[in-house]
Amino acid sequence: MTDAVPSPGATPGPQDADLRASDADRERVAEHLRDALAEGRLDMAEFEERLEATYNARTYGELVPLTRDLPTGAVAVPLTKAPANSPAVTGDWASRIGGEGTSSWAVAIMAGFQRKGHWTVPRRFTSFAFWGGGEIDLREARFAEREVVINCIAIMGGMTVIVPPGVEVAVRGIGIMGGFDQREEGAPADPGAPRVVVTGLAFWGGVGVVRKITRAEKQRLKEERRREKLERKAARREELRD
Repeated sequence: MTDAVPSPGATPGPQDADLRASDADRERVAEHLRDALAEGRLDMAEFEERLEATYNARTYGELVPLTRDLPTGAVAVPLTKAPANSPAVTGDWASRIGGEGTSSWAVAIMAGFQRKGHWTVPRRFTSFAFWGGGEIDLREARFAEREVVINCIAIMGGMTVIVPPGVEVAVRGIGIMGGFDQREEGAPADPGAPRVVVTGLAFWGGVGVVRKITRAEKQRLKEERRREKLERKAARREELRD
C-alpha cells in the first residue's frame, strides 16, 4: 500500500481510494484547482464548489475526481501567492520604473476612453474629456520615470485615475464649478514607489483619484478568506469528533 497521494487527474487503484488524505494532500489538490482557475479552465462558481469539496474530503477517493477532468502539470502562478516579483512582496518598485511611454494622450468627446492593463505611463500623460469620460488605470502599469504627471482636462465630463496601493499621489488640479478629488493625497507610500502628480482643469466636471487593488488580487484575497473559513470549519468538526 502506498502512502503517497495520487497525482491530480490520476485514477487511484482500489488500494488507494480508501486511504485517509492528509492536509498536504488536500492542499496539493487545492493548488491544482487554483492553477485551473487562473488559466480559465474553471469559472469561479466551479472553483469554489470544488475547493469546498477538497477541504471536506477525508480520503483519496474523494479528492481525485475533483481534478480528473483537468490536465496535469499545468504551470500557473498560484492565486494564494503574490507573484515573486510583485512590489507587494519584494518592495522593489524599481522593477516597474523605466522604459518608453506606451501612450502620451487620450481624448473623449461625447464618448469615453480607457487606459488600463499592462502599459507604460510616460513622464507626462495628457487627457481631455468634453461631454464624456475617461479612466486611467495605473494598477498594472509601468512608469517611465520615478515621477509622472497625469494632466486631466475635463469640461462637462469626468475622469478617474486609479492608482495601486503604495504609490504616492499629489493632486494639483484646478476646479471651476467642478473639482479634483484630493482624498488620496498624502496617503503613506512605499519606499521607492512612483509618484503620480494629477493636475489639470475641471470645468463643470470632475476628476477622481481612487486607490484600488487589481481584480486578480481581489480574487486571491477572496479565495484566501474562503479557504481559511473552510479550514476553521474543518478544525471545529475534528474537535467535535474528538
